[in-house]
This record gives sequence, C-alpha cells and structure tokens, in this order.
Amino acid sequence: MALIAGVDSSTQATKIVVRRAEDGALVRTGRAPHPDGTEVDPEAWWRAFQEAASGGLLEGVEAIAVAAQQHGLVALDEQDRVVRPALLWNDTRAAGAAADLVAELGGPKAWADAVGSVPVSSFTVAKLRWLAEQEPENASRAVRAVLPHDWLTRRITGAQEAVTDRGDASGTG
Repeated sequence: MALIAGVDSSTQATKIVVRRAEDGALVRTGRAPHPDGTEVDPEAWWRAFQEAASGGLLEGVEAIAVAAQQHGLVALDEQDRVVRPALLWNDTRAAGAAADLVAELGGPKAWADAVGSVPVSSFTVAKLRWLAEQEPENASRAVRAVLPHDWLTRRITGAQEAVTDRGDASGTG
C-alpha cells in the first residue's frame, strides 16, 4: 500500500495529510500552529513541520507534495542563512515601494506586458525594494531571495538548491 503526503504550510499553521495512493483514503494527519504576524522567522515553519510530522506521521510515505504561502520574501546570505524574518504576503508596508516600481517602469500596462502581472505590496519584488530602502544593511547581506514555499521545500527535502513552481513564481515580479 503506497502512501503519499501533502503538506500545507499556510500563514496560520502547517497541516499534513497522509493518504493511500491507490484510493486517496485518509490514513493520518498532523497539525502545528505558526506564530501570528506579518513577518516570521522561517525556522518557525520548520519547527511546525517537525511537530506536525512527529510520532511517525510520515513513516512509509513514498512521495510528498508541499504547498505553502506565496508572495513572501525570505532573504538569504551567501551561506543560505536567513538575513531577517521573512516578510509575508499579508505585510503591506511595501505598498509605496510597489507603487514606485509600477511608476518607474511606465505604469501597469508596462508591467503586465513585461512580466505578466503588476506589483502590489504582497509581491516579492515590492518587498525587495522595501528592504533596499528601509533596511539597506540587510539588503546588502542578501544574495538571494526565495519564497516561503521554496525555503520550506528545500529544508524538507535537503536539496542543495531552492526550487519554485510557476504559480509561486508568478507573484514575485
């Protein structure tokens, strides 16, 4: 009996379901909360994943799929250490940065034509601009930016490089 797992690391909690691949029947579940707020240390997601998966929840699982928050910013240094708490999708302090970016490229149509979307405060590009303007010391330490989903997937799988999917990437700007 093949088992598969789905992980959802939302703003509020990490939820894990394990199902039989053959018929989708639910085998077991786990859940652990995340801290409240619009920014969070990504290690909190890792601790929540470990708690939700405790007690052998993932034992016998042959495949795992991870879904998580989009549009956040996890800034990493040269050693892939987190530079500052992640700015989540619901953090709106980058609204001014988003408006500036839109204006500088020539308006919403120019953005839509260039990248297929128009930045708003939740988009990663706006958060990067905000970081550069408001926390230049942290921005100078950041050598890469990943999404919350990418950070957690990499941590779970132990992959050397972060990966993302098109749906997540579409909100980066």
